[in-house]
Amino acid sequence: MRVLVYGGGAVGLGIASCLIRPPNRVEIVARGQTVAALKRAGLTRMGIFGRAYAEPDAFACHESLAQIGEAGFDFVLVCTKSFDSAAAARDLAEHGDCIGRGARLVLFQNGWSNADAFCEQFEKDRVYSARVITGFRRSQPNEVEITVHADAIHVGSLFGADLSAVEPLCRAIQQGGIPCEKTEAIEKDLWAKMLYNCALNPLGAVLHVTYGALAEEASTRTLMDRIVEEVFAVMSAVGYQTHWRQPGEFLDVFYAKLVPDTAGHESSMLQDIAAGKRTEIEALNGAVIKLARRYGLDVPYNQAVYGLIKFIESSAWPARE
Repeated sequence: MRVLVYGGGAVGLGIASCLIRPPNRVEIVARGQTVAALKRAGLTRMGIFGRAYAEPDAFACHESLAQIGEAGFDFVLVCTKSFDSAAAARDLAEHGDCIGRGARLVLFQNGWSNADAFCEQFEKDRVYSARVITGFRRSQPNEVEITVHADAIHVGSLFGADLSAVEPLCRAIQQGGIPCEKTEAIEKDLWAKMLYNCALNPLGAVLHVTYGALAEEASTRTLMDRIVEEVFAVMSAVGYQTHWRQPGEFLDVFYAKLVPDTAGHESSMLQDIAAGKRTEIEALNGAVIKLARRYGLDVPYNQAVYGLIKFIESSAWPARE
């Protein structure tokens, strides 16, 4: 199986660490600093699923698709930030000879509507989505740590594509150390993660605390409850579904299992803010706000945390001076 990992951040390197072993052939496209570190020292994974190490000559890495030439992959794992989806889709489409006409794209991304960007460039039956509720943190350009894990990675299609096609990928990731399986319910999974991320990520980033800390205080629990209720209202209006019929049913699982399983995790949004980087708020609470406007709904709690993150991203935020 030949796999291209497009994006060498924490998630990309974490998934790549599962796949780099014979007979798989793995290539990574990443930024220059990451590529240099990988070529020099290989890829190291640490954390709750144990240590894994891949020698520099066990895989290939590049700064752009143009460096690969004509190749052909079975899978392209898109591990970029959600705000890069449109640019990533165009780049991959422009290098069709590189990735191969039969390559299946699997989106390992946060948020909603990433698949739409790729369906503008590729046939829908080639585009798959992955739901990941695993915490990845990168301490060095070539090192990734898995900090928390709430459930297996799920891979599926929003468009009814053949799921047997992704079985080899799921099996390889599972054998590499992270639980992974195909699913018919990827829409429900992605909206379940939207509920989880919209409630936790912005508040954790604004307050600089872990997920567990947010659930310990009545004040922040109330804020998260209201965010979840608004997301449910938007889902119902649009016609999307998740695994729970009512907000209260989700919140029971959220506080009893999902948050405890990831209590020590700091959100990727907080990590981005600490690094002075752009966040994925547009694909999370921002996506909820856009849908709410389309259907004439008010989502003041989502709007509030969205506004706070946008202020932090702006030049007015003191920490960025």
